[in-house]
Amino acid sequence: MEHLQSALGILVIIAAAWALSEDRRAFRWRMAAGTLALQAAIALLLLKVPPARDALYGLNGVVTALTAATQAGTSFIFGYMGGGPAPFAVTHPGNMVNLAFSILPLVMVVGALSAILWYWRVLPAIVHAMAVVLRRTLGLGGAVTLSSAAMVFLGNIEGQLVIRPYLARLTRTELFVLMTVGLSVIAGSVFVLYATILADVLPGALGHLLVASMMSLPAGILIARIMVPGDADTDVTVREGTVQYRSTMDAMAQGTEDGLKIYLQILAMLIVTTALVALANLVLGVLPDVAGAPLTLERMLGWLFAPLVWLLGVPWEQAATAGGLLGVKVILNELVAYLRMAALPAGSLDPRAAMITVYAMCGFANFASVGILIAGMSALIPERRGEVVALSLRALVAGVMASGLSGAMVGLLPLG
Repeated sequence: MEHLQSALGILVIIAAAWALSEDRRAFRWRMAAGTLALQAAIALLLLKVPPARDALYGLNGVVTALTAATQAGTSFIFGYMGGGPAPFAVTHPGNMVNLAFSILPLVMVVGALSAILWYWRVLPAIVHAMAVVLRRTLGLGGAVTLSSAAMVFLGNIEGQLVIRPYLARLTRTELFVLMTVGLSVIAGSVFVLYATILADVLPGALGHLLVASMMSLPAGILIARIMVPGDADTDVTVREGTVQYRSTMDAMAQGTEDGLKIYLQILAMLIVTTALVALANLVLGVLPDVAGAPLTLERMLGWLFAPLVWLLGVPWEQAATAGGLLGVKVILNELVAYLRMAALPAGSLDPRAAMITVYAMCGFANFASVGILIAGMSALIPERRGEVVALSLRALVAGVMASGLSGAMVGLLPLG
């Protein structure tokens, strides 16, 4: 019954995208079926085929190595606050974990490493291979496939820089595809960070986050093409566009600078969002209790999103918990949601529900990211700012549905 529940969720998401379409008569069942088959193939190949599965679970060693390497730097700069030995007796080790000085700096290290791997042409080779697969299976032009594949590693705005010379002449459909995909996936700069947070929630978290983002890539393309159908065949004649570095040291320097910007954004965002949620809960706390407990933002979001996560395959008795996490992800962002998930009492979500929830939240579809998307794309193609703004909220809805489609797919498949 749980698998049928997820199958119903897939049908409901596709039907909702069709209902929101600008041209319902343009819907193509073959495109939808082919994209869903590609999603399933990605999940089954990477999570069920032993060599691929073992390689993904082996990525936990990458998390451990990068975390240890980052701690070497943070402890050198911040001392015991960055993970170094404490100059006093520690009676509560859990209180020694410092998010700002020992965990989040990982973003800067990964940012520098990603830039170096891009300069060494490791990441471009992977991106171009993914673009070829997408082009041949989904029938898209080279511009959209190349940029979409790059977003899995570089992020939504950075991924568009790969085809910057072509952005102004993309069709309306292609523009919406890029916006949706950018909100459907997460960037390589935060893969390891989120995997570190989810280490005790989902075994092999880094591999699962990579699979989730790769599944949401074709899902985002599908939802976008259903909601805004049209031509999407713009081709490219250059390979890397404007994402270029002059040397390994230049790549390291620029990658570190980019990582620093993300690090500071995360710090500011966590302070502000935590304060605003606390303020909302204080206001709600003056209202009468509901069902024997005070009203909180998390409880209200749980009620709102519970039917959606139930459709993805989460049991109803756990739907309010998972729905609250998904609501926090959409209203605030996925980092706050993953932190809340990691802090849940043991047994709040069973392993299958936890996996579905992790996949459904693995994307940048939230209001803050929409603002970043509008600002970034307006700078890249100022002549199309009005079009970008008009499509932005539709892209947010499409991004939520695309990530939800990935969650429903892993709930449907025999991955346990």
